[in-house]
Amino acid sequence: MSDEVRPSRTAVVIPAAGRGVRLGPGAPKALRALNGTPMLIHAVRAMAASRAVSLVVVVAPSDGAAEVKNLLDAHALPERTDYLVVPGGDTRQESVHLGLKALPEGITTVLVHDAARPLVPVDTVDAVIEAVRDGAVAVVPALPVADTVKEVEPAEKPGDPEQVVATPVRARLRAVQTPQGFDHDTLVNAHATIALTGEGATDDAGMVERLGAPVVVVPGHEEAFKVTRPLDLVLAEAVLARRRANDGF
Repeated sequence: MSDEVRPSRTAVVIPAAGRGVRLGPGAPKALRALNGTPMLIHAVRAMAASRAVSLVVVVAPSDGAAEVKNLLDAHALPERTDYLVVPGGDTRQESVHLGLKALPEGITTVLVHDAARPLVPVDTVDAVIEAVRDGAVAVVPALPVADTVKEVEPAEKPGDPEQVVATPVRARLRAVQTPQGFDHDTLVNAHATIALTGEGATDDAGMVERLGAPVVVVPGHEEAFKVTRPLDLVLAEAVLARRRANDGF
C-alpha cells in the first residue's frame, strides 16, 4: 500500500481566557478596544489574513464564551475561514489544551497565537506555516534582543537591589513572539505529556523542547509586540494609524 500524503490543513488556537491584570482593572485584556475594535478581533483577523488558515479557535473565559461568540459574529471576518469559540481553563496551558481538543480531524499544522499580539503581519504568519509544512515540528518567530540582558538572583522584596549572576551573550538570544507553529501530533503529544503544574506553561515551544524535539526560529516582526502595559496600547494605536495612512484602511 502506498503512503498517502495527507493534505495540509492549518488551524489557529488563540487562548483569550486571561484577565490581563497588568493593563489594570476593567475588561479582560483581549476585549480591550484598540482603535475602537477589541484586540481579540484584530488578532483573529491577523490570523485569518493568511490564506493557509482554514479555522481559528478562540478559547474564551469559561464564563464568557457566549459573549466572545457574539463579538466574533458582530465583526467582519474573512468568509473563507471558519471560527469556533470554546470555554477555557484556569491557565494558558489548560486553555490551549482545550483548544486543541476542539480541532476537527484532518488538521496537520497548528498555530498558537497570543490575543495580546493583535498586529502581527500576515507575512510572519505565513513564514511560520511554511516552515512547519517544510518539515519543522515546532517553529517560533523571534527578534534579536536589542538590550544587554542580565541574569539575576531575584530579590526577596520587590524593589530591592538584585545580584547579577551572569550576562548571557546577546548574539545568541532571541525575543520570542507568536504565532508559534507546530506539527499537530507533536503539540498534542506535548500537552498530553508535560504535567500541568502551578500556572502551567506559558510557551508551547518550551513544552516541545522538553520532549527533546527540535524547535527552530524564523524572523519575527517589530509590529508583533505584546500589548501588556498601557504604553503598549499607545504604541499599537500609532501602528494602526500609520497603516491607515499608508494603506488607506
